[in-house]
Amino acid sequence: MATTSRSIPADRMAVLFAVMLVAAAGNTAMQSILPAIGAKLHIPDVWVSLAFSWSALLWVATAPHWARQSDKRGRKALMALGVIGFFASMALCGLALWAGLEGYVAAGTTFILFALFRSLYGGLGSAAPPAVQAYVAARTDPAERTQALSLVSSSFGLGTVVGPAVAPFFILPFVGLAGPMLVFALIGLFVLVMLRWRLPNDMPRFAARGAIAPYPLSAGPAEPSSDEEDDAAPAPAPAPPPLRWSDPRIRPWLAAGFFGGQAQAMMLGVIGFLILDRLQLRLKPDEGAAMTGIVLMAGAFATLLSQWGLIPLLKMSARPAVLLGAALGGIGILLTGLSDDLHGIMFGFALASLGFGLFRPGFTAGASLAVPRRDQGAVAGMTASINGSAYIISPAIGVLLYNWHAMAGYGLMAAFCGWLVVWGWTALRQQPAEG
Repeated sequence: MATTSRSIPADRMAVLFAVMLVAAAGNTAMQSILPAIGAKLHIPDVWVSLAFSWSALLWVATAPHWARQSDKRGRKALMALGVIGFFASMALCGLALWAGLEGYVAAGTTFILFALFRSLYGGLGSAAPPAVQAYVAARTDPAERTQALSLVSSSFGLGTVVGPAVAPFFILPFVGLAGPMLVFALIGLFVLVMLRWRLPNDMPRFAARGAIAPYPLSAGPAEPSSDEEDDAAPAPAPAPPPLRWSDPRIRPWLAAGFFGGQAQAMMLGVIGFLILDRLQLRLKPDEGAAMTGIVLMAGAFATLLSQWGLIPLLKMSARPAVLLGAALGGIGILLTGLSDDLHGIMFGFALASLGFGLFRPGFTAGASLAVPRRDQGAVAGMTASINGSAYIISPAIGVLLYNWHAMAGYGLMAAFCGWLVVWGWTALRQQPAEG
């Protein structure tokens, strides 16, 4: 990290890295323990899933606003706002769930309070990632900017692995399953203090805007993106017609992203409840939370392997990445749904995560390559919307189907992937963009 950027000192890069890391790790840690908390409070599974859907909806709705505000109100101020939202949400959610688990508050009231406090994370937490990226882009020379942006983007992905890995260790004797949230609240408070203390709010050297970050889940890192223009970009030409969702160049790629995204979102929404049922841990929620963390961590590592290892190593283009990713995702989903032990569930979930780790960058790259440079900002917004929208309602639908019949939910997820392979074989043809 010390040699990543000559323009930003190492201690400041460490603070920026921590801001991104904690935002993702805290959310995925909560994702690994919430099914067990719901089981202990006897809350229906679908309501547990909807609590995450509400937070994801707010994240998707507010992220573009905060990305624009970072240029007006200052990048450090928006980072602080995002960390404050994270800290307050984690602390209040942890206290509400602890009160419910101890019997001080009724179960229904507990989850209403939990959903309200999650609003702070969904509504404010999305302010930090684009502010961090804009801060780095505005203070690094063009030669070192890509490496510096890759570092802070990787911290967001690393957080999706760290969260489930450390959550079981924070299930503490006095606070129980609420422990991970309270511990991450303390970590967030520490990051906020370091942000205020070590990061100066100096004037930027270059104009830059941070990319909108996807809602963090235990699915590994999203592909990094940026809306920044080259410093030596020519004067703007007359404005072209706006890019439309129905444009035939990008329509197949967006359709692929939609259906594949639904399958991945359902898989992530159901996995915690599958583990509780298949391993017969409904009456042992603490142990169930630990097992869920292990499986989610395996999936996140598999996604890291595909995005940071296989794609660069094999130099995969967009179409093969989408088709192979969907095929592996479908096979992994079926193996997960048919497994009755931890090793089978972990292997199936990791295989599916490996596939989705190929699929997501593939569909994003395919849409990007289909249009010229002038439309890159528009297509980036469309792919971000597709990625985020999948997590608003699909996890709850997956849980409803799973509760009706286990293989109904997993069959629908696999059907999405199978249809994507068959349809995409002819529909996803990369045409070189002009200009």
